[in-house]
Amino acid sequence: MTKRRKLVFESVLLTFGFLASQLVDSSYRYFAIFGLGLLSYFLTALILWKDLKRIGWLTVLPPAFLYVVSASLFYFLLPQNIFIKIIIAIFFWIGIYAVLLTQNIYSIASSFQTIQLLRAAQAVGFLMTLVTAFFIYNTLFSFRADAWINGVVVFVISFPLIISSLWSIVLSDKITGQLLSYSIIISLLVAQIGFIINFWPLTITTASLFLVSFLYVVLGITQNFFGGKLFKNTYNEYLQIGVIIFIITYLLANWR
Repeated sequence: MTKRRKLVFESVLLTFGFLASQLVDSSYRYFAIFGLGLLSYFLTALILWKDLKRIGWLTVLPPAFLYVVSASLFYFLLPQNIFIKIIIAIFFWIGIYAVLLTQNIYSIASSFQTIQLLRAAQAVGFLMTLVTAFFIYNTLFSFRADAWINGVVVFVISFPLIISSLWSIVLSDKITGQLLSYSIIISLLVAQIGFIINFWPLTITTASLFLVSFLYVVLGITQNFFGGKLFKNTYNEYLQIGVIIFIITYLLANWR
């Protein structure tokens, strides 16, 4: 069986597991979701074993785990009917298959550096990072925990997404000091916004979108910097998007 077919099989298996996890008793549901995430982690490692370097355990494999867990948790927040379930199952399958394909390309590119579809994989990987972050942030804010708890959790869950996303640009053999420091700084910035946004009169969805938009701006700028493509026009475009999103969010807040 080719690697591509193995990835298709894994994505289908995880989709069935995603649906099955929703049927588990609520007291065991979180364990089932975490177990499904671990299954995705080790199945992906098994399939990519030949091309997977040691650093891949920290950069290539975590996105699949985080996507599976975040999408499964986000599912509980949606209306429970057959049409929603079908749509979400299809979306989940497309998403996890996209994540697995990009991780496969990264694992190969980390050895050969220049392969076809690398730039496309980086674009898709960036998009799936934002989608995963939205799922996690939305789920987190739905618990309505204290602001400082949200800030800490945002940092913890954002860091592996950010370091994996930045690594996909450099594809280094190890986590360099620059890569680690930038990942920590961005995670701290996102965590601070995650803390502050708790004091704004926003809906959960609006707050999550604002936080993801902030991540889009700072992560997009940093990715271009790592790739040697951070020109003045690119920098200004990201800042303009950030200002527009901030104004829209401010206007959507229920200040009354």
